[in-house]
Amino acid sequence: MKKIFSLFMLFILSTIAFSHPMPSSVMLLDVKSKTIHCELQLPLKELQFVVPFDVTINTTHLLKNHEGELSKYILSHFSIQGKSGDKWDVHIDKMNVLKTEQEATGKYEELIVQLVITPKKTNNLREFSIHYDAILHQVVTHRALVIIRQDWENGKIEEDNTEIGAINVDINTLKVSPFKVNLAKGSNWNGFKSMVNLGMKHISEGTDHLLFLLVLLLSAPLLSINNNWIRSGGIKYALIRILKIATAFTIGHSITLIIGAFGLIHLNAKLVEVCIALSILFTAIHAVKPIFPNKEIFVASGFGLIHGLAFATILTDLNLDTNKLILSLLGFNIGIEMMQLFVIVIVMPWLLILSTYRIYKWIRIFGATFAGIVSMAWAIERYTGKSNSISTYLEDTSTYSLWFVLGLAGFTIIYMLTRKVKKEH
Repeated sequence: MKKIFSLFMLFILSTIAFSHPMPSSVMLLDVKSKTIHCELQLPLKELQFVVPFDVTINTTHLLKNHEGELSKYILSHFSIQGKSGDKWDVHIDKMNVLKTEQEATGKYEELIVQLVITPKKTNNLREFSIHYDAILHQVVTHRALVIIRQDWENGKIEEDNTEIGAINVDINTLKVSPFKVNLAKGSNWNGFKSMVNLGMKHISEGTDHLLFLLVLLLSAPLLSINNNWIRSGGIKYALIRILKIATAFTIGHSITLIIGAFGLIHLNAKLVEVCIALSILFTAIHAVKPIFPNKEIFVASGFGLIHGLAFATILTDLNLDTNKLILSLLGFNIGIEMMQLFVIVIVMPWLLILSTYRIYKWIRIFGATFAGIVSMAWAIERYTGKSNSISTYLEDTSTYSLWFVLGLAGFTIIYMLTRKVKKEH
């Protein structure tokens, strides 16, 4: 009779939940070398059903008033067992309350709990069972989504979340069974390849890094006399300068990438991003009128140091051990250089050709002016934390970079043919 009543109540609650969808809890897992980091996202409206105090009012002071009670509740409803049945250590790193939104449920607030899980033996972090029934032990229609957010050895290094299942109440037994996790065996090679891809992706999507390099290369084919750009120095001259500038930039950002990734230097991220925007403005002015003639190598390496600090934040966020960090540094840097080389190869031939014509002066000035305006918009946005129409528009159009290259190539070809026809006549 009791079981029939429980099933009836489950049916009623399920009907209500169907009419008014409730947000699910989410369990995000980051598989590290010796630990697993877990981020629990618990909707406050559902959490309200299982704690003896109100968590939905005065949420800004929720943790100040009830952090100890919430920690005790979570740890009593969350545990991990290894493959051999040994219980792993779980402790709460920090908690906070955030506002979020799901398409089906709308806006709501949730408790974010950062957990660090440490096994007794670190030789196998890939097979374990999750014993979890927070909220579910009272709200039988609730569920917790289990998601792998990061797994370096399987090539998952970005927030490309992979849902591996959900923890639910069994409608037959009204119990919550352990959720078994059996991750595929990874390798250092998978992690290395993923870092190469990440380096390439970071540059291809990092408009500010590419813009800095391209603006610096605008003047690479030209000779300067008396602080004026006069004419092209020829293919050999231009290629040597391009090689030197690109190499100097690589050396610069590689140095701070390594130093920053190992945590040997810490600078304000906002300051770094503003300096990157200003580096573009500085090189844009130089492209119009030489302010550091024949010293582009030193400027490229100097500003490369700043750009490397931005690259380093990506690796520090991965929280890898020394061996994996070294492999990641190598792979990430290779990816950056491959994409930089690719961009130079597809863009510079057209600039080299155009630099032999008078029209290149106006192309150079237009490109530098555009870069200067964009850099100031970026600097203002990064300093104030508020987007503006220019920075927003550029973000929307950055995906059309291929069309820019095709347009540049088409313009160069048409201009050459037009000049050839004029000479023949």
